[in-house]
Amino acid sequence: MKSETKICQNCKQQFIIEPEDFDFYKKIRMPPPTFCPDCRRQRRSAWRNERSLYKRKCNAPGHNEEIISVFSQNKPLIVYDDRYWWSDKWDPMDYGRPYDFEKPFFIQYRELLERVPLIALSVTNMVNCSYCNVSADDKDCYLISASDGNELVMFSNRTVFNKDSMDIYIGNHSELCYEIVNCSQCFKLFYGFNCTQCVNSAFLYNCTNCSNCFGCTNLRNKSYYIFNQPYTKEEYEQKIKEFDLGSFSTIRQLQERHKSIMLESIHRFAHILKSVNVTGDNVQYAKNCKFCFDVIGKPSAEDCKFLVWAGYNLKDAYDCGPGIALNVEQTYDSFDTGMSGSRLYFTSVVYGSHDVYYSINCHGSNSLFGCYGLRNKQYCILNKQYSKQEYQKLILSITKHMNDMPYKDKKERVYKYGEFFPVELSPFAYNETIAQEYFSLTKQQAIEQDYAWKDPETRDYEITIKSEDLPDHIKDVNDDILKSVIGCEHKRKCTEQCTTAFKIIPDELQFYQKMNLPVPRLCPNCRHYQRLKQRNPLKLWHRKCQCAGEKSDNGVYKNTIKHFHKNNHCPNEFETTYAPNRPEIIYCEKCYQIEVV
Repeated sequence: MKSETKICQNCKQQFIIEPEDFDFYKKIRMPPPTFCPDCRRQRRSAWRNERSLYKRKCNAPGHNEEIISVFSQNKPLIVYDDRYWWSDKWDPMDYGRPYDFEKPFFIQYRELLERVPLIALSVTNMVNCSYCNVSADDKDCYLISASDGNELVMFSNRTVFNKDSMDIYIGNHSELCYEIVNCSQCFKLFYGFNCTQCVNSAFLYNCTNCSNCFGCTNLRNKSYYIFNQPYTKEEYEQKIKEFDLGSFSTIRQLQERHKSIMLESIHRFAHILKSVNVTGDNVQYAKNCKFCFDVIGKPSAEDCKFLVWAGYNLKDAYDCGPGIALNVEQTYDSFDTGMSGSRLYFTSVVYGSHDVYYSINCHGSNSLFGCYGLRNKQYCILNKQYSKQEYQKLILSITKHMNDMPYKDKKERVYKYGEFFPVELSPFAYNETIAQEYFSLTKQQAIEQDYAWKDPETRDYEITIKSEDLPDHIKDVNDDILKSVIGCEHKRKCTEQCTTAFKIIPDELQFYQKMNLPVPRLCPNCRHYQRLKQRNPLKLWHRKCQCAGEKSDNGVYKNTIKHFHKNNHCPNEFETTYAPNRPEIIYCEKCYQIEVV
């Protein structure tokens, strides 16, 4: 079959369906998509709320206590605290109803969500943790999400097996780290980006196995370097005293200086490790995967496309993530799904299950369609039980009905069988979800798309100290700050879910004092968005290597060694997350490796 060019229902832009894509859709018996890959990911993301948390009353029988939930109090939903929700004191099957062929399926599913109890937070085996979500097996953590196996970690997202650290975005197996992005196996690293196995260092970019390094880029197996210049141990220790990281003004100056150094350095076109026939970024041990990002594990993924935050033996998966992993096969348009499953289509938080369609928060189940909250069930539709024969017959009728009576949203976008849930039926406002993080919209833009928008809630606190009035140095901060309400530097003049004010908690202050770091000027939400900005978009552009022979195209970087193309321009081309108008110097794998290694 030949490739076909389609027009996206949502953005009205062209996108291409390749022959291998048609093979996949044929294998899973699904029609080809009518939304482009970006709009498909945006649509899924608008159903995932990781970090917008609220106080509301628990609706479980005999309960009226205040709980923390991803659902605000004003939503027309029934919400149970996670322990009651997981208990045997209620049965999700009690809320099932027969399929109604007079209504579009997606309307019926939204009605199910409004009558079946929803879980307040997605957490498992958490010990002494507060304000955490989409997390498991954490201990003594505060305000972290998409996490697993952490201890004493605060204000972090996509964090796994870290300890005594703060302000992480994508990090694993690290300790005593602060403000790191996409780092692993590091110890006492501050302000690091794309670093592995770095120790006692600060302001590093793309460094591996380095210790006692400061303000450096692209180092491998080095010690005692400052701004990429070598020093003796004694010289380093003397020089490093000049950089007082306890001062906020000093940190700001160093951040700007390090940005300049990064622009003068070469950048690897993509971080793809030990993979075959792969395009994307931050991918390890994958095979035959295209347009994939943040895919890890050994093996990670095979024969997949359009993945985000996925891996660990994943096969035949399209349009999945964030969160799809652990021995999963044949999955389509799903997120936060996995744990030994197969044939999972349009699902969220479905673990250990097979042959599940259009379902959320279902576990250990088989043959489900349009269900919520079921455990160890099979042959159910809209939480109603059927025999195997009844189920199989009814599914054929439902898929036909979804095509004959599709759901149409207010913008006349049509949702037939084979499309993910419409954004406007999500139980979350657009700006409560991670869609706002990766596909940021203003309130007006969201309203024009007929997406729900949640205005900031009125808060009854009074700011007692402005960010600009905070002591510059951590040595001048005492326990009195724990009583202060600090005004966020952004003052909600941003699109970053600014809370306008924040407080310093005791464990947080102790960390700053122990590590000699200044207290922040931004609220946790705004800090999170600053880390997001360090990452490239989840998109690819076709570009050429910028190595011009003896130096880079712009003449800023001078090569240190002869390359395979000698004094000629490198002929290599590639797919990269660096847009053509970006100022960074982008090298192909060969040119980058010979310069760095």
